[in-house]
Amino acid sequence: MPVIDFPLFTMLRTRMRWHQERQRLLAENVANADMPNYRPRDLAPLRFDQLRQTVAPVALERTTSGHLAASAGTSSQFEASRLRGYEVRPSGNAVNLEEEMMKVAANQMDYQSVTTLYTRSLGLIKTALGKH
Repeated sequence: MPVIDFPLFTMLRTRMRWHQERQRLLAENVANADMPNYRPRDLAPLRFDQLRQTVAPVALERTTSGHLAASAGTSSQFEASRLRGYEVRPSGNAVNLEEEMMKVAANQMDYQSVTTLYTRSLGLIKTALGKH
């Protein structure tokens, strides 16, 4: 088994992908802060006890030119969740920019923590192998 396939590294890579996907959703929320009837979205917390490895994501295929093309960033291996308990403006928009920016900052700090842990873990293995 290659070192990179150790369960710890697999979990850290999955966590990094989760944070990347969450950042994309939070950015969409901020970008749509003025769109009427827009509801903010977020990812459900990642639970490793329920995590299943997927072989490859399933892609849509256009068999007829009349079919609509799927947008590039809509598929995800992570479960999305609609937020509850938000304030809705008269336009129907429920994005609170302050809350979204706090989530973005927290997500960025968590992502940096995971990448630091990943890098240091690789460094420890390199040291153990005498390659450092």
